[in-house]
Amino acid sequence: MSSTPPAPSRQLVPASSPRGDAAPPAPAPGGHSVHIHLGDRRPRRSFPGLRFWRGLGLHLLIPLFLAAGMALAYLGAFGHPAPHHLPVAVVGTTPQAEVFAQTLNDSAPDELDVRTVADADAARSLVRDRDVVAAYEATATDATLYVSSAASDTTASVVQKVFLPVAYQQQLPVKVEDVVPSGEGDPTGQGLFFLLVALSVGGYASAAAISAVVSAARTGLATRLGIAVVTAGVVAAIGAVVVGPVYGIVDHAIWPLWLLSWLYVSTVVVMGVGLHPLLRHWTTPVLTMLFVMLNFTSSGGVFAAALVPSFFSGLSTFWNGAAWLHAAQTTVYFPGQGIGRDLLVLALWLVAGLLVALLTHLGSVRRTRLADERTPVTEEDEVVAA
Repeated sequence: MSSTPPAPSRQLVPASSPRGDAAPPAPAPGGHSVHIHLGDRRPRRSFPGLRFWRGLGLHLLIPLFLAAGMALAYLGAFGHPAPHHLPVAVVGTTPQAEVFAQTLNDSAPDELDVRTVADADAARSLVRDRDVVAAYEATATDATLYVSSAASDTTASVVQKVFLPVAYQQQLPVKVEDVVPSGEGDPTGQGLFFLLVALSVGGYASAAAISAVVSAARTGLATRLGIAVVTAGVVAAIGAVVVGPVYGIVDHAIWPLWLLSWLYVSTVVVMGVGLHPLLRHWTTPVLTMLFVMLNFTSSGGVFAAALVPSFFSGLSTFWNGAAWLHAAQTTVYFPGQGIGRDLLVLALWLVAGLLVALLTHLGSVRRTRLADERTPVTEEDEVVAA
């Protein structure tokens, strides 16, 4: 008697749909479908907590500080340039010239400081010595305005706006005589200011790089300062090569300009290396405030001190950027004039940077020593010490 063999079992393999999705499960024998319910494995998103927002806010403080500082400094200094006791001269010693000078002074008492000089040679001498920014000479047939674009091209433009309407009222044709022009490679007269920008950025960026590698507590102060000064010399050399042989903005006095730049950049790098143990990640923003926000706006590179608000013109009397730019202009365009006061200002800033570096170094060494004293000594350490 033969028996019917059992039907072969079939294993159901889910097929894939054309889109790559798994096909619905095949119905089980007897026409019943098997449904498998899988839990929702998608991660649940939660709203960030207070710790997240606090950390984000702390990280955003630096860029927000830089944005606010740049806007306040640049717009505050350069937004509305206007003369403030701008020193000018009128050529002539006749009663008519005296009356004209007094009338001009009375018409703008807070904007102009007008004086009289004997003749055109005296006027040129005052402009050349930077005692006045311009001198105006009127004759029966024409008028001459003496300026110096090497001292400040923007100031030369401002005084033209002051005196051209005067000559128009006098019905006199005007010619402008540039007593000390800027170099052929620097038609705007601002090449040295842009060199100041490059030196400043290179200086505080070098300070950040040195501080990131060289530990204040583990490295000797002399070593750190030596690295800072050598790096400053390299930054100054790059600037001197670019402004000289590369672009031809300055075609002489390259070596004195490099030495001035080395002195200036040394202050920036030493100050940054000195401040880093104290300020940490706030070092670069503080250096930006010192050597960009307050430095460029008071240097006289864009507008002279007599054209910016009193806060920035006051800074120009003792800020190192203004001292460097005045010394650089004197070296390149006014070689007969002294730079003793500018060198004194630059030297005092360097001394201040060295003092900051010394104080923060001593503080770092003291904190490290206290931390080592608080660390418990294990039995293994005593064996090794023995």
